[in-house]
Amino acid sequence: MPFKSLIQDMREELGSISRRGFDVRFGYGTRSRSHRVVQDSSVQVDAFKQSCWANMPPELLRDVLMRIEETEESWPSRKNVVACAGVCINWREVVKEIVKVPEVSGKLTFPISLKQPGPRGSLVQCYIKRNRGSQTYYLYLGLNDASNDDGKFLLAAKRFWRPTCTDYTISLHYGDVSKGNGAYIGKLRSNFLGTKFTVYDAQPTNHRARVTRSRSSRLLNSKQVSPKIPTGSHQVAHVSYELNVLGSRGPRRMQCTMDSIPASAMEPGGTAPTQTELLHGNVDNFPSFPFFRSKSTRSDSLPSGPSPAQREGVLILKNKAPRWHEQLQCWCLNFNGRVTVASIKNFQLVATPENGPARPEHENVILQFGKVGKDVFTMDYQYPISAFQAFAICLSSFDTKIACE
Repeated sequence: MPFKSLIQDMREELGSISRRGFDVRFGYGTRSRSHRVVQDSSVQVDAFKQSCWANMPPELLRDVLMRIEETEESWPSRKNVVACAGVCINWREVVKEIVKVPEVSGKLTFPISLKQPGPRGSLVQCYIKRNRGSQTYYLYLGLNDASNDDGKFLLAAKRFWRPTCTDYTISLHYGDVSKGNGAYIGKLRSNFLGTKFTVYDAQPTNHRARVTRSRSSRLLNSKQVSPKIPTGSHQVAHVSYELNVLGSRGPRRMQCTMDSIPASAMEPGGTAPTQTELLHGNVDNFPSFPFFRSKSTRSDSLPSGPSPAQREGVLILKNKAPRWHEQLQCWCLNFNGRVTVASIKNFQLVATPENGPARPEHENVILQFGKVGKDVFTMDYQYPISAFQAFAICLSSFDTKIACE
């Protein structure tokens, strides 16, 4: 039997069983309303245990799920792998063991994949669509090289203007990109000039992620006011653009300090921190005092870069210097056909060596971003940064920079 037919049969069987379990528990049966039989609340009904799939041997179940995972290479067909993970707890655990992280498999399967490092040696091809009217940005996983292709939606961001800075909130939800949404995963914040940016993660990546202390975490009467960690308070990266004091025309010069990624990650055998699960928590959902929350938003309004001691041992990315083309009379970079429109926003980031001369691994492009059409941009990234980090860095290129151009 083909695997797709097998999955369809399982869905139909589980659907009928879930309906039967629902009818038994809440008394929706064939009897009249006056003779309904209500299930005793003390008896737990597990509808899945009544299915024929519950008796499937573990070895056979693992073999079936492994074959499904191997045959479903890309979206939208990869949704079958996600569907298998949603059958029950046992299936979910097996699927989580089978599905490898993007660093190994090169596939984006679950939402946590967007917070994990990309594959080694190959770029994940994505693209960003900008909506000028609503000031929103959408990240898609490109299914092919066509820039107008409706690929797999990954992330959404929205720009919010502040008196002294600009915020970009990043969410897993397409429509609701607010911090109060449970799909909120981080933000990008700029300074007044638009030359320095800080990337905040809603949950700590590792011990290197610095937590911004706010007044919402003060002690009141020797008790913690808000026991939850404020979302977006973990600094994971800093992006800075070099000031153009003389006003000369030329490409931007940018540098990214990845506070959560050690420089040793680029060495042979090096590893980058990998998150294993998404934690959904928001300080705004906690019934705390409102003035504490309002003050906490002002406490980190101006991002400050890491100190020299904190810079030591962290990965630093710099934009690859373009070359001047005499015939075209413009600055050029080799994007391997992924960028078709000249723009000051286009860039490529490479790793800088911590000590000594640059090695071949430092010549690889970690992140490239470029324009391909009106309000359409490509974004390609690879190990050791994640899709979330790459998206946040690319958002900094959209912001207005008074002193850089």
